[in-house]
Amino acid sequence: MNLLKTITLVTTALLTVSCTTINPYTGDSQTSKATKGALIGIGVEVLAGVISGDDSRERRKHALRGAGIGAIVGGGVGYYMDVQEAELRKELADTGIVFERQGDNIVMSMQGNVTFATGRSNINPQFGPILSRLAEVLKKRNQTLIEVAGHTDSTGSDRINLPLSRDRANSVADYLRNQGVNSSRFAEMGMGADYPIGSNATSEGRQLNRRVEITLVPIT
Repeated sequence: MNLLKTITLVTTALLTVSCTTINPYTGDSQTSKATKGALIGIGVEVLAGVISGDDSRERRKHALRGAGIGAIVGGGVGYYMDVQEAELRKELADTGIVFERQGDNIVMSMQGNVTFATGRSNINPQFGPILSRLAEVLKKRNQTLIEVAGHTDSTGSDRINLPLSRDRANSVADYLRNQGVNSSRFAEMGMGADYPIGSNATSEGRQLNRRVEITLVPIT
């Protein structure tokens, strides 16, 4: 079974068995839908784990422990991520960033029309201050890995889309690093147009697909 089919089947299973609960710290449902009926980051935790690899996560965890950043212990994981999510939502409430909670992971989706000019990978000047606010929370709550995935719509070829998505993920990660977020926490991935969350047949769907997603994974 190829990788794409495996991820598709896992994603379908996740959607089929998912249930909704209210988070007491954020007031939001744990499996809330993203805007316009699309679930942001569908299977992104699974996808990121496959692309970056469990070995990559373990290497980063070891590096962070070597730098004095300890793991979250046992039952404290959920509470730690609840508090971090609440702080992120408060700090970024007016920014247009869409949040999705997937188990203990937090996924943040940033639309490409806000973060980048068309066909470019340099961050729009107006988005810099938003990433700076994000960086302050990430520095304070440092017991998470940060996985940054760039996505495009299907306009154009893979030859263009794959490097563009990778360069956009790198730009976001580099900006956060330059704000003082520990570089060992990051993994960047370019997904191209392979993982849409909207229909590429409509302008609305293509806008949803042009995005950068950040997944925060607790260090356990």
